[in-house]
Amino acid sequence: LYALAHPAPEKRPDTEALPEVAKPGAERLLHSMGDVPAVLLGRFNDILAWNRAGHLLLAGHLGCDAPANAEERPNQLKLLFLDEHVRDLYVDWEDEAALAVASLRYIAAQFADDRRLATLVGELSMNSPEFARLWAGHGVRLCTSGSKRFRHPEVGEMELNYEVLHLPEGNGQRILTHIAEPGSPSFAALRLLTSTT
Repeated sequence: LYALAHPAPEKRPDTEALPEVAKPGAERLLHSMGDVPAVLLGRFNDILAWNRAGHLLLAGHLGCDAPANAEERPNQLKLLFLDEHVRDLYVDWEDEAALAVASLRYIAAQFADDRRLATLVGELSMNSPEFARLWAGHGVRLCTSGSKRFRHPEVGEMELNYEVLHLPEGNGQRILTHIAEPGSPSFAALRLLTSTT
């Protein structure tokens, strides 16, 4: 209902043809967060930037500079559905997948005419039966906070709380952060992960 009451501008002719660029202030914020894993996502879940902790938590098997190349930057949805390393990272993968697709539908409603959305949905539908099934279900959900269980290859299982901070410009960019309860085994595991070189 919020998206219906606050529709996106009619056209974005100047931005649709260009690759998304990380907002400099948001990127600086990521890197100032220290050991808090943080990722800056574009409107269709391209990873525009991540801090060191975010990279180690979510995609340590990729190069740290992977988001820098707009043509080849990782996409969170593609990683979730098509990358076995990332798929194995989530203990409750089915729940994570359903939430990710419902969140994409929410964001997509604001950018329905963007050709990159059709390209992304087409690629995922062709390569992932699970994505195609979830997309056909038409679930819509604004994902802002909750908890996720990880099975990290280096430090084992962790339960982390996440917060999604939507940037005020209305361009679909948002910061995803993960934190652990202080004093918990997950907190110790996350500290161990971020202390590695």
